[in-house]
Amino acid sequence: MKYFHHVRTAGFSPREASASLQHNRRAEKSALRKSLAIAAAYACLFAQLHAQEPFVARPTGPVLIRPYKAATPGPVLLSNSERIRSLIRAGKLYLTLQDTIALAIENNLDLQIDRYGPLNAEWYVERQQAGGPLRGVPAGTGSSNLITSGQGVNGATKAAGLLTNSNGAGASNNNTTIQQIGSVTPNLDPTFQSAMTWSHETNLYPDPVLAGSNALVDSIHKFTNYVQEGLLTGGTVQIQANEEYLKEDAPSDILNPSVAPAVSIYLRHNLLQGFGVGLNARYINMAKNQVISANVTFKSQLLNMVANVANQYWGLVADYDDLKAKQAALEFAQNFYNDTQRQIELGAIAGADIYRAESEVSTRKQDLAISQQTLSQTETNLKDLISRDGVADPLLAEASIIPLDQIEVPQTDQLPPLRQLVATALANRPDVELDKLNDQYQALSALGTRNAVLPTLIGYAYQTNLAEAGQQNPLSPLRSAPGFIGGLGTALGQIFRDDYKSFTTYAYFTSPIRNQVAQADYGIDQLTITQGDLVERRNRNQMVVDISNQVIALRQARTRYSNAADTRALQQDLLDKEQQKFRLGSSTIDNIIAAQRALIAAQYVEISALRTYQQSRVALNQVLGLTLEANHLSVTEALKGKVERESVLPQQLPETHK
Repeated sequence: MKYFHHVRTAGFSPREASASLQHNRRAEKSALRKSLAIAAAYACLFAQLHAQEPFVARPTGPVLIRPYKAATPGPVLLSNSERIRSLIRAGKLYLTLQDTIALAIENNLDLQIDRYGPLNAEWYVERQQAGGPLRGVPAGTGSSNLITSGQGVNGATKAAGLLTNSNGAGASNNNTTIQQIGSVTPNLDPTFQSAMTWSHETNLYPDPVLAGSNALVDSIHKFTNYVQEGLLTGGTVQIQANEEYLKEDAPSDILNPSVAPAVSIYLRHNLLQGFGVGLNARYINMAKNQVISANVTFKSQLLNMVANVANQYWGLVADYDDLKAKQAALEFAQNFYNDTQRQIELGAIAGADIYRAESEVSTRKQDLAISQQTLSQTETNLKDLISRDGVADPLLAEASIIPLDQIEVPQTDQLPPLRQLVATALANRPDVELDKLNDQYQALSALGTRNAVLPTLIGYAYQTNLAEAGQQNPLSPLRSAPGFIGGLGTALGQIFRDDYKSFTTYAYFTSPIRNQVAQADYGIDQLTITQGDLVERRNRNQMVVDISNQVIALRQARTRYSNAADTRALQQDLLDKEQQKFRLGSSTIDNIIAAQRALIAAQYVEISALRTYQQSRVALNQVLGLTLEANHLSVTEALKGKVERESVLPQQLPETHK
């Protein structure tokens, strides 16, 4: 009722709260089905991950030694791929857009760093498949040594109930520990432990009646072995086998020397809190979920990098167009200066007009210098994207990048309706897939807090088989039963026949009265899931807005480019007519300079509009998640760090204008 009270204060009725709880429980059940889908997707990615660069070499060798050998990470690659040198001719680096993207995939350091994400996620899955607590949460395992009842003087004392020992299977730890919410998955990797002791002991014994002497001289060896393994259902099984050999100088021992093996089987299992395969496998499935998320995140990083490379490449193309326009403007200004000088020499115009023509040449030289600096800056940025050492490589630093592709504006932009574009984005955008994976992750995580609300009920079962055999002690006045005379084989026969076995079962139940901590943890998880649903809906709404805005931006860019191209053509006609009039003496230098400046401004606007249009195309592909498809790329190639397509330069290389 307290939970419903809190819900009511938040604006919900108890009926609505109950419906919400049922919905959450159904969501938690569906998390198990989603985990199967995660496992299937993880299997598809497994082969892909092992082919990537960087890589981690798994240890090899005999099966018994292999688990104790360390995996070997691959070397860090700091050299560029051979592709970059194959594209350099006479100090010029000739690049198409596809070659530029291929170089970025093979050499970009940011992308190389991003490749470690899927690798780390894969290793985390391997850790979670071993069970146990999360990283940073300590866990201890306890085992107790068995003292065989009846063997020697100490064994007789134990059989009489006189031996006290505070050491047991339980242990206390007063150190501060890190806790994880929900039950801890048992250690699923089998653990084997073996201890061997050889000792020679002399002890004063205060009971000469029992020992037969005032001092005991013992020769002992002990072998203790146990194997422990956790169960994915929420339990632990331990099999322990001890064997102790004793030879002592006590006349009271009937058997001397003697051997006493003992075998015990211990089962501990959670029956409420911590019970269930889905619950205890949640961290394994969450880790597999993270592998898929890491690959989708890498795809998102790859998509952004390719879009950045494409923008830089088309920016370089536009910078070259701008440089050509500045060079043409300077050439026109220089020719006009020469014509003006000849007109002055012929006496057709006044000598003072030369200063205006000379000023125009100086202005165009300044514009050209700025354009060259801008182009060099874009080249430097692009070199940093496509190489591991950027301009630190002398060969690359001195090479000029010559783009082989040009910006082309199609006659029309065949864009489907907005609804279809949104459907394309939902099917291809990495952030949409990441939102779905996050929902699955939260649902799997909620299994732990939902189960933690239950009380603790643990069942225990414990069976021990004891045995003892040895040789008749000639100093003892008593005779041993025939079944105890022999060696280790005789004692093992007693164990396998269950001659001397003990069996114990018990249950342990505990529960907090108010259970506020567990309820609060579960409530926080449910609020997080609900909040995540709202954030996801908000992101989807924003995605629709972004697609719509980008479509509008592309159409506006086309309109601006069309207008700019028409304006540039008009200004070119006006300048040509003004030049004709100037040759006929019906125009002035001021008119020529004004017409030239108008043409130059129109050219700059056209080049800027062309750059904006191409960037809008790149941005639209990016917002639709189609950047990789548009550039014929795959995530597999990007993970490998090697593009299979070869780069081939055309036979006729273009002339440079730099």
